[in-house]
Amino acid sequence: MSALASHHLDGRGQLGIAARFMAISWPFVALICLAAAIGVGLLYSVAGGSMQPWAEVHAERFALALAALFIAALVDIRLWMRVAYPLYVVSLIVLIGVEVAGQVGGGARRWIGMGGLQMQPSEFMKLALVLALARYYQKLDARHVSRLTRLAVPVAMIVMPAALVMRQPDLGTAILLLATGAAMLFAAGVHWLYFLAGLAVAAAAAPFAWQALHGYQQERLLAFIDPARDPLGAGYHIIQSKIALGSGGIFGKGYIKGTQSQLNFVPEKHTDFIFSMVGEEFGLLGAGAILLLFAVLIAAGMIMAVRIKNRFGRLAVFGVTAMLFLYVFVNIAMVTGLVPVVGVPLPLVSYGGSAMVSLMVGLGVVISANIDRDAVIPRPLASRR
Repeated sequence: MSALASHHLDGRGQLGIAARFMAISWPFVALICLAAAIGVGLLYSVAGGSMQPWAEVHAERFALALAALFIAALVDIRLWMRVAYPLYVVSLIVLIGVEVAGQVGGGARRWIGMGGLQMQPSEFMKLALVLALARYYQKLDARHVSRLTRLAVPVAMIVMPAALVMRQPDLGTAILLLATGAAMLFAAGVHWLYFLAGLAVAAAAAPFAWQALHGYQQERLLAFIDPARDPLGAGYHIIQSKIALGSGGIFGKGYIKGTQSQLNFVPEKHTDFIFSMVGEEFGLLGAGAILLLFAVLIAAGMIMAVRIKNRFGRLAVFGVTAMLFLYVFVNIAMVTGLVPVVGVPLPLVSYGGSAMVSLMVGLGVVISANIDRDAVIPRPLASRR
């Protein structure tokens, strides 16, 4: 901690609000704002040159989410550790509530009403899972990380919400929960043989998992293998997405001039398939610029994680950064036909509410951990140096 910051410590050895605000990584915040601004511009184009119905709402939601980011950043990372388990339990209870009394939309029960607003609890569970796993491994003796008996709790913490989300059904979010949880276990130091065993179990269970999938989910997987088998049905999304991406060439057709998107050939062009419109209107250069922006954001998160001295903060930052990476990777791979269509938005760019707010709070935790990177959080005596 710098000498200047040390003058702003309160009686508990924590930075005051003003000092924390000054210590925020403003270049990191600027990159986040740039991504959201690009989203507003793209949604304006999607609507044919109008702020309605998506761009204006996206901008308003981002303003609220940005306020949530600053609030999260101003909270001491040790407080985030103390509330990690309660946040996980509450998120799990709300997920169960969705199962019982959730609102149905698009054939899935994923939303719950709160004060006239719709919230998707599975999005907030991703962050709660990251924080809960980070707390678990903060308190676990480093020598016991790979013991089978100590894996039962974190594996259960990952599987329970993933199973509930699968029942909604929401395959994309369930996959992200499992992948984020696996990334956290890896970062915590769990032996690689466990991951190999997990892959073997998943492969053996594949036939049973196939039978458990809904009919439309099976069709999406078959369309991934051969989109032409149902070009007007399950294969329509990916075929139109590839046409839009390919037709943009290197430089694109121009802003608000993408025929595939403007004529509504590309489905879900304001959410899951917004990257297809980027490729059509701005070409390979525009798509590459978006990827570069996210690469810089993800690299910045990883650099912050390496610099943090306490284990909870380091794992929390790694988990949120991994979550951001998985969002970007799955979305880009989905619209380019590298993975099946699973319904994952492009973070900060796609139109959406719950996904944006939960990610922004997570990025606020990243900033908080970076501010408190020198904070001392006690660990078990046996694992202290």
